Amino acid sequence: MSGKGPIGIFDSGYGGLTVMREIVSLLPGYDYLYLGDNARAPYGNRSFETVYRYTLEAVSWFFDRGCPLVILACNTASAKALRSIQQRDLPRIDPTRRVLGVIRPTAEVIGGYTRTGTIGILGTRGTVDSDSYPMEIRKFSPHLRVFQQACPMWVPLVENREHLRSGADYFVRDCLHKLLQQSDAIDTILLACTHFPLLMGKIASFLPEGIQVVSQGDIVARSLRDYLFRHPEMEVRIGRGILSGDRAFHTTDDPGLFDALAGMFYGSPVCSEQANLSSKP
Repeated sequence: MSGKGPIGIFDSGYGGLTVMREIVSLLPGYDYLYLGDNARAPYGNRSFETVYRYTLEAVSWFFDRGCPLVILACNTASAKALRSIQQRDLPRIDPTRRVLGVIRPTAEVIGGYTRTGTIGILGTRGTVDSDSYPMEIRKFSPHLRVFQQACPMWVPLVENREHLRSGADYFVRDCLHKLLQQSDAIDTILLACTHFPLLMGKIASFLPEGIQVVSQGDIVARSLRDYLFRHPEMEVRIGRGILSGDRAFHTTDDPGLFDALAGMFYGSPVCSEQANLSSKP
């Protein structure tokens, strides 16, 4: 062909599809390749070293398939693996390729959403324990006060299709209560997990008036658009179609099981293939 490749989008499972949905909506002309490491999900309770090793294997898989740019659409991978891959591995593997995450673009703009200068973060235990969001937000908005709350039951609720049922109400209310107890000045809540947008309606219904909820998909999509505009040398390396590009989906688990749930995250039916990740990237 022309030596061009798709944009790779990686997640430990399904959640990154909510980010991909927004990226494809904003930038439909490019080719995209999605990989969910469902066989080893969830990443949230795994060690930094394990998440780094799994994520590097996935990045190498994308590079082997010609992707010049990979988006880690996974908060845990962005928190625990991105910096090491950018600083240690890319110079060794291919310094002309790029791996980007979801935390930095979100941290860059979240300060513009709050009137009180106080935001809450809802995420997995791994993301919250990494303290990545408060550290990154301080770089751009040092005046902000940031409070966090882990929501360990929310991902299982979504993946078991229980998130819209009344049985999920207790777990949603409990986490929101614990977060808002930390400060009555919180007026903006960031959903720092790509599964959580599927709970958006239920979350909003349990919040006091005046508190807005922000998900990452649109932020990451706009950040990617700006990145490609600023880096035309990368943009020309990405494959694209006349009206819309190709979309391909892979999972490390059973494609049939993946497809049955993936459409709920992506917003339209998905047909995937199985991927095998090398243990020695």
